[in-house]
Amino acid sequence: MDTKTQIIGARDYLFAAIIGGSFGLFSIPILKNIALPFIPLNTGTYAAIVMFFAIFAIFAIWISALIGKTSPVVFQFAKFSAIGAFNTFLDWGILNILIIATGIATGAGYSIFKAFSFIIATFGSYFWNKHWAFQSEQKTSGKELGSFLLVSAIGMIINVGLASLIVASSVFDLSPERLANVGAAAATIASLLWNFVGYKFFVFKK
Repeated sequence: MDTKTQIIGARDYLFAAIIGGSFGLFSIPILKNIALPFIPLNTGTYAAIVMFFAIFAIFAIWISALIGKTSPVVFQFAKFSAIGAFNTFLDWGILNILIIATGIATGAGYSIFKAFSFIIATFGSYFWNKHWAFQSEQKTSGKELGSFLLVSAIGMIINVGLASLIVASSVFDLSPERLANVGAAAATIASLLWNFVGYKFFVFKK
């Protein structure tokens, strides 16, 4: 089979494994902050989490490729979601590291941390999405990069705004650290959907 027509290849599995492993790695500071009583925090647990998510990511990308044979957008969204998962846990990981380091989980400090972690996570997102998820063959241009930054900036406003709104609310009876992560989770879902639509139909459209 022509490699150009293959829906999945070795690179896809490699990227999925890297993303899954990183997903598990960045979950460590999150677990330390939310302190779930049924998850013991030790070296063995951390290693098991990293291995589990690396294997799970490979399995998930294989399943999505099978479905993608009849609906290519499913495989594309799966790769985008894998990149989103990597960026999400990089985002949350940095956020929780800053919370652990400073003890700040509310107010303006939290909003600043959330904006910083989101920007860092978005930094490599352009290249991952361009060359893997959407496989754009066009050379990087100022227009394309500008469109990406515009879509991402709106995504950041959605992300930081929703997260800050949830943290500032009194709807959930949770500790500040747990509420901070609930806000991050809800914000991630909203910005993920916005970014996929924006990248597919506006930035990397073919």
